[in-house]
Amino acid sequence: MDKKKIILLVGALIVAAVTAMLAKNMFDGASAPQAEARKTEVLGEEILVATRALPVGTIITPDSFRFQPWPKNLIEEAYFMKEGTDLNTLAGTVVRNPITAGQPMTKGSLVAPGDRGFLAAALGPGMRAVTIPVSGLTGVAGFVFPGDRVDLMLTQSVQGEGPELKVSETVIRNLRVLATDNRITASKNEAGQQIPQTAKLVTLEATPKIAEQISVAQTLGTLSLSLRSLADSAAELEEAIASGAIKLPKTDDPVLEADMLRSLAARPSSKKSTFSTGGDVSRFETRSPPPLAEKEKPKGPVVRVARGNAVADIEFGDK
Repeated sequence: MDKKKIILLVGALIVAAVTAMLAKNMFDGASAPQAEARKTEVLGEEILVATRALPVGTIITPDSFRFQPWPKNLIEEAYFMKEGTDLNTLAGTVVRNPITAGQPMTKGSLVAPGDRGFLAAALGPGMRAVTIPVSGLTGVAGFVFPGDRVDLMLTQSVQGEGPELKVSETVIRNLRVLATDNRITASKNEAGQQIPQTAKLVTLEATPKIAEQISVAQTLGTLSLSLRSLADSAAELEEAIASGAIKLPKTDDPVLEADMLRSLAARPSSKKSTFSTGGDVSRFETRSPPPLAEKEKPKGPVVRVARGNAVADIEFGDK
């Protein structure tokens, strides 16, 4: 091969090698760009908003609200600002006006315990408040707190000829506890746990008809409370829908349908009554009610007729 071509080829290789080395050194020396984390600035102040829909009569709990940033030009004086708001004072208050999820909670939409109209606001539409006496034995040893759901049991003795019948009957189901004594919130310890306290009076939410039945039941025997599970109401609602006792609402709005079903599940009922007698507990007790003594038939006007030495009393009915 010609020496001139060889020299040109070697020179080209040298130039390519030098260029590659320079490029490598240039890229190695350059520092990699660093991504800077941008801090999200909160626009406006944080206010209290509802985490879920709060209908009228809802008792406020810590999971009912949260703080959320809000534009400065939309903040009103009625809103609860993060600065200067004591959340402990809001627990146990009752919703006076309906609040939708994500809507700011205003000072006028809540009623605090002790304020005028508090109990009326805690009641659902068309409901009444009725108070019954309880003890440590009949009140679940103080483990019934405001907001719980209970069943009402009536224990009585049925008199008649022979031994009396002792019977306990669940007369009302799914009653909401509004207050125990004069407390509408449960007492808590330093760890935030509820402290059981034996109450003497329990205020329950009932329909007008059931309120009458409870008033009569107090005169028949001893009333006791039975604490319900949180899942019982939903299970009984499904059973009632399947049996046709409750008709599903005719609506295509799933949110409205869920609200109506939730309202139905929260209403007390006196239709599904169960009972147990003394014979179900002990073989020495009776299972059936004793026969009632026949009442003496009232006598009507009586005329005494004498025929010679024979004297007879003739009854002319009951008039």
